[in-house]
Amino acid sequence: MSGAKALIKTLENEGTEVIFGYPGAANAPIYDELSKSKIRHILPRGEQAAAHAASSYAIMSGKTGVCMATSGPGATNLITGIANAYMDSVPLIAITGQVATSMIGRDAFQEVDITGATAPFCKHNYLIKDANDIAQTLKDAFYIASTGRPGPVVIDIPIDVSTSVIDYKPPHKTDIRGYKPNVKGHPLQIRKICSAIAQSKRPLIIAGGGVGASGAEQLLAEFSQKYQIPVVTTLMGINHSSRCGELLIGMIGTHGVLEANTAVRKSDCIIVLGARLGDRAYTIVHSENSDAVIAHIDIDPAEIGKNVGTHIPIVGDISVVLQQIMKQKIDCNVSENARWANSLIELKKKKKVFKDNKQTANPKSAIRLLSELTGGSAVITTEVGQNQIWTANNYSLSGGGAFITSGGLGTMGFGLPAAIGAKVAAPDKTVVAVEGDGSFQMSLSELATIKQWNIPIKIMLFNNSQLGMVRELQRMKYSSNYFAVGLDGSPDFVKLAGAYGIEASRVSSNDELPDAISKMLRGDIPYLLEIPVDKDESTL
Repeated sequence: MSGAKALIKTLENEGTEVIFGYPGAANAPIYDELSKSKIRHILPRGEQAAAHAASSYAIMSGKTGVCMATSGPGATNLITGIANAYMDSVPLIAITGQVATSMIGRDAFQEVDITGATAPFCKHNYLIKDANDIAQTLKDAFYIASTGRPGPVVIDIPIDVSTSVIDYKPPHKTDIRGYKPNVKGHPLQIRKICSAIAQSKRPLIIAGGGVGASGAEQLLAEFSQKYQIPVVTTLMGINHSSRCGELLIGMIGTHGVLEANTAVRKSDCIIVLGARLGDRAYTIVHSENSDAVIAHIDIDPAEIGKNVGTHIPIVGDISVVLQQIMKQKIDCNVSENARWANSLIELKKKKKVFKDNKQTANPKSAIRLLSELTGGSAVITTEVGQNQIWTANNYSLSGGGAFITSGGLGTMGFGLPAAIGAKVAAPDKTVVAVEGDGSFQMSLSELATIKQWNIPIKIMLFNNSQLGMVRELQRMKYSSNYFAVGLDGSPDFVKLAGAYGIEASRVSSNDELPDAISKMLRGDIPYLLEIPVDKDESTL
């Protein structure tokens, strides 16, 4: 069989059901074989969208996402999506076509060194020069992408390798020398963290994206409930903490909520679960609470102590380590912990009042209403900017819901293709893409993807005719010197959606929101709801 057929056969054997990709000359042999496969192919309107959709598909399905592009600009257009998956620890296989092996290094048409370009921000990458290596390489790639700290793997395949004829040999079990992720916490460190919890009067859990990567959502809830330990989250941890009930206080950091940041400041024992504690979060932990005992559990040893000094480092899979901890007898004062948690819960219950501008709708009110009308069970994807923070702090997930966003890289244009990937992975779920008008215009061509493949997602578009987050930054730090943030010339988004055959409407006040959002959510059809927003509305 050909190398291309070996590739598709191996993808099928690895359980791949969907590929998001864009064809070209260099990967045409692969597409020829893909057309004969049972694997579903979704054609986006740009390669970056393919990577984002595959990432979101991975998050929702629990499988490794797969995206594909041709050589040169097709491959480079995947780069942002690959980097985004790397920062947010998403298992992703990115397959790129390449010029013939005899032409590599000769500046051939549409040649680019994609393995060199992506080396700094993927778990591993391969340039396959022998078709006999395709099956084993692909199997190894799936193993690397999905184990340890998940992440993207790039596979670059020259066209002559795809067309080469080989005797197919099934790959053997992956055994990569030097790659042995440690999943079990050291017994001594387990005893240390149990002792710290027992001695603490105000323990606190910071839940990050690693909770979901390890499948530890239920264990986190059981652990926090058993010892009455309140839970705060990073941006990436929101998606994995909804089962904690009242003990879930909110998001920490620069754009976090008062009650969550207060919890960090007052805690005397902080348990970090699978979080990078990047610059938007670590300043809250480090500068304001340097006296707390900090325990950091992460499967990636490079993340422990990188940003925040750690007293009890534990390298291991969170689900495994939490089970180890819960098997120990921790002699802590659960009643005292409950009083501490209740003080934070009461602070959280203080209802925030949002201003009502008669000429526009309040985006925070809109998100809260969306949360109420969906019961928190919808899959929410966001862009990056004010819309992201409004959603993070005002949408209350239930156990059946999900919150998918670009955390580490902060990629504008992520939300719409992410919604596509999420809906393909979970067709029975209501999927809502929360958009800002700036981000939306970076990926609005994906409305055609939605139409072509009949993907019934809902789009809630906040329109302030500004790059809102940058404008807010200019107001706070640059004496309101607003420059290069106006989005004059934007289209009529309702008419634009109509041009794609997608139903749409617009509101002008808070009073119209209940009926408008209810209408948006009704029916299994794509729908765009535009919500004009005051340009001075902040994230606070």
